[in-house]
Amino acid sequence: MAEKLTAVKGMNDILPPDSARWEWLEDKVRVLMGRYAYRNIRTPILEHTQLFVRGIGEVTDIVEKEMYSFEDRADKNGAHDHLTMRPENTASVVRAVTEHNMLYDGGKRLYYMGPMFRRERPQRGRYRQFHQIGAEALGFAGAEVDAELILLAVALWKELGLSDWRLEINSLGQPEERAQHRAQLIAHFEQNADLLDEEARRRLHSNPLRILDSKNPAMKAVIESAPRLIDFLGVPSLAHFESLKTILDANGIAWTLNHRLVRGLDYYNLTVFEFVTDRLGAQGTICAGGRYDYLIEQMGGKPAPAVGWALGVERVLELLKGQTDVVVTPAPDAYAVIAESSALPAASVALQALRAAGIRVQMHGSTTADGMGSMKSQFKKADGSGARFALIFGADELAQGCVAVKPLRSGKSDLTPSQSLQRLDDIAAWSDTLRS
Repeated sequence: MAEKLTAVKGMNDILPPDSARWEWLEDKVRVLMGRYAYRNIRTPILEHTQLFVRGIGEVTDIVEKEMYSFEDRADKNGAHDHLTMRPENTASVVRAVTEHNMLYDGGKRLYYMGPMFRRERPQRGRYRQFHQIGAEALGFAGAEVDAELILLAVALWKELGLSDWRLEINSLGQPEERAQHRAQLIAHFEQNADLLDEEARRRLHSNPLRILDSKNPAMKAVIESAPRLIDFLGVPSLAHFESLKTILDANGIAWTLNHRLVRGLDYYNLTVFEFVTDRLGAQGTICAGGRYDYLIEQMGGKPAPAVGWALGVERVLELLKGQTDVVVTPAPDAYAVIAESSALPAASVALQALRAAGIRVQMHGSTTADGMGSMKSQFKKADGSGARFALIFGADELAQGCVAVKPLRSGKSDLTPSQSLQRLDDIAAWSDTLRS
């Protein structure tokens, strides 16, 4: 026997009935995005490595440690492309918007759904292939769009029935303000170098802001005593942040100011935010984002502001596991029980007509070359399918040009004799029976 093959570590199959929960979530998202006038964008999974080095930042965990990158086969001139499986999608969206000049006639509201890839240690809610849903508003500078995106996320939590979350916000200001803060931050950590772990010392001069995002409890005191970025913000940055908070307050959205919230990507400025839960252990962030006004120019486009967020699908579904209103598997309306193989042509024609009329029908399939199997085994399959009715294509019924309809979910037949036998040539009449 050949060796049994398995999936790559940290990359999981999504099987029925669990896949129905994914479809349910995706349907909710599509409807809600439409209400907010966000339109779908789909970008390639493979991009040039330089896109993420330039967009995410060379001195980040993602670029330094986590990306799946490789050298493509040589072209006819012997040159190799350096490619990466996307670790996030904002850089790809900005690349697409820039490449296709999508902002020529004004701002765009976009959303995406799909897989991302990072070579991390797999753990609950954190996988090497993981899925994100994201919303990006490009070409809009006002804090009202920052607020709109946060309100969009809150509306999604309400639509999904999630309440166990909190919103944390902060402002990173503008580059010149961060430069002043950076100098003071480096001085503070240099004075306390003996309290820093190896990772923090490595980042001290390359990306000191990321030290504030450390989860090392031994560094908690030195981080909390560090200079606060908000104290370096000028009047325009503070006004933008105040406008955001005013809109959130007007909508009754509770928020917490988290001075340590800096986000893990280099492209953010002004507003940053996270939706956090305590129910997922260390992987408590379920949705995060912020403003990235300089990334479009950094990618070669004309300068334009932008803001967005992304949520982790696996983490959201983990939070939804205990909820009974989440659709698990849509059972068929009817299951076709077929007495003999000779009945298959007539049965298939009838089932196709029912499906065209919007009825969900499962046809019994033979598992051997000997025929369709016993009626007893077929009824057992019909019952196990969850269908409300069995459609019986027996020799006697077909001889009359009919099919028998049998209820499966009630203790006794709730059909009259005239309803239980339906003519094959009158699909419209008995499709109503199956919907009832």
